[in-house]
Amino acid sequence: MKRKKLVIISHTEHYKKENIITGWGATVNEVNFLADFWDNITHVACLYDLNSPKSALPYIKDNIEFVPIPPYGGKSFWDKLLIFFKIPAIIFTVLKSIKGATEVQLRLPTSIGIFLLPLFSILAFRKFTFWVKYAGNWEQINAPLSYRFQKWWLVQNFFKSKVTINGFWDKQPKNCISFENPCLNQDDLKNGKETSLLKTFNGPFTFCFIGRIDEAKGILECIDAIKKINFHLIEKVHFVGDGDLLAKCKDELSCLEDKVIFHGFLDKTGVHEILKISHFLLLPSKSEGFPKVIAEAACYGVLSIASDVGSIPHYINQSNGFLWNINSVEKYQNVLLKAICENSDILKEKSKTVLKLAESFTFDMYYENLENKILKS
Repeated sequence: MKRKKLVIISHTEHYKKENIITGWGATVNEVNFLADFWDNITHVACLYDLNSPKSALPYIKDNIEFVPIPPYGGKSFWDKLLIFFKIPAIIFTVLKSIKGATEVQLRLPTSIGIFLLPLFSILAFRKFTFWVKYAGNWEQINAPLSYRFQKWWLVQNFFKSKVTINGFWDKQPKNCISFENPCLNQDDLKNGKETSLLKTFNGPFTFCFIGRIDEAKGILECIDAIKKINFHLIEKVHFVGDGDLLAKCKDELSCLEDKVIFHGFLDKTGVHEILKISHFLLLPSKSEGFPKVIAEAACYGVLSIASDVGSIPHYINQSNGFLWNINSVEKYQNVLLKAICENSDILKEKSKTVLKLAESFTFDMYYENLENKILKS
């Protein structure tokens, strides 16, 4: 039996082209899946007057309604300040959208959480199930002030609700539940396993970087590391994404000629096609919650060479990948070089082991956990 109405409130970027609304692919895929379990889903999120990237997807279920709120935030102080002028409109839209809701999910951390958390906390007699999905790094060091405020509010549990977080932490509050966020279906697991079994680790190797091409995602460490690899050990290096340092990245790696391919943003199908042929995922991020791309890579037996930030060490270890201690004197390039010099049989065994990780990030598993840990309680 379906539930009645789910309202999701997020900062997910949406775009409009020829009267078709598209949004960030990973989130839209999740909402499309959830639409099978509710009569109606309303997604309240930001609508941008920009061209949609390749990673943006449309909603494909008729029972999904997108309700726009004005974009907010930015790099400059003035951009950040403008949110205060948009607060009344955002609150009005949220209150109007949650009428008749049986379930409401607020996705954090984001600037609107500063005033929406207090708002939902005073709705003491709400008739809907309310929970927060905290997608950021739960133990982020030197987090922005707004993030620290939101985490503090969630820990205090003023609104008496559950919070889903990435990873498993010491002294984790009872209302904060460790949760894997979905990105895979059963067909992905089947295809991924078939592909990975044929994958060998004798070199030359195919590497991939998937994400924003900026300093926060560790692109500079990637560039330095790739330049240290013996030319003959590189089959291809795929960059999926865009960002401020794209031009620098292209210039620095021009010496590799056609061994480097810059794809820009791609949809899920495009990303998975690259993961099918890749051996290693490069991910020296400065901060993460848990990047779904690690689970997608695991589905195809791709070994992550990742920084030990956020909840990544809770899933990636020496049995199924390689971790870089971001606070150590060792450079990321050293970890990468050790990985590609490892015995091919050991790499193959790691690849088989990491396949099991992908099983925790399916949509079916997500809804089962949602039903048992959030909705029923």
